[in-house]
Amino acid sequence: MSNRITEAQKLHQSPPFGKHVLPAGVSRVLITHEESQTVTEAFLNAGHDAYSCDLLPASGKYPERHLQMDCFEAIKLIEPDFLGMHPECTRLTVAANKYYKPEYAERFPNIHEQRAEAVEHFLKCAEALEQIGCGYIENPIGIMSRLYKKPTQIIQPYQFGHTERKSTCLWLAGLPKLEPTEIVEPDIIIHKSGRTDSRLHYETFKLPKEERRKARSKTFKGIADGMASQWGIVIRSRNVAACL
Repeated sequence: MSNRITEAQKLHQSPPFGKHVLPAGVSRVLITHEESQTVTEAFLNAGHDAYSCDLLPASGKYPERHLQMDCFEAIKLIEPDFLGMHPECTRLTVAANKYYKPEYAERFPNIHEQRAEAVEHFLKCAEALEQIGCGYIENPIGIMSRLYKKPTQIIQPYQFGHTERKSTCLWLAGLPKLEPTEIVEPDIIIHKSGRTDSRLHYETFKLPKEERRKARSKTFKGIADGMASQWGIVIRSRNVAACL
């Protein structure tokens, strides 16, 4: 076996956080709000100089490529060519809209202030993405489709080889829409009341709050691989063109 280290392999080794010159065709990628590093790993495997960022420590395979800091500070540090953002969705999703009603005020006294802060943060993410000009913001169906703008597209895990149903909004900048890679039959649980549920949502319902949030917010590997393979071609061609 050859002992020669390829450029892609070098990128997996102790990085100087965006301060080195990259070979032609390799782009600097930052995925924020991602302690799991699922998308980060997909872009690394595709040969890009990828980093993750979150206020939480990394739970993925590359802690040396994780910036545990504010996402906007990480953007300044990395200066990415491609920016993927997964802002916290708890107060943005429509799934728990009933808790904003007056009858829940005592149970959730700060919920309206928390939603306002979440909206402000999302809009700052949108500004950051616009400045970079290439990347995406991901969130479930929620209020930002009205307060910001309609998403570029809505995808499902079952379009990327997973049997889960989870409507996922993508706001894209400088990218084509993500194309399905493997459409499978979703595994839907039907309750006695007739209400339907995805298996992930059902099986994580009894987990502690923080564990449940992390499990439900993690990007499905099939989607991450689709992003890296399809969008990686776009950003690689841009990087090569910039070097000419």
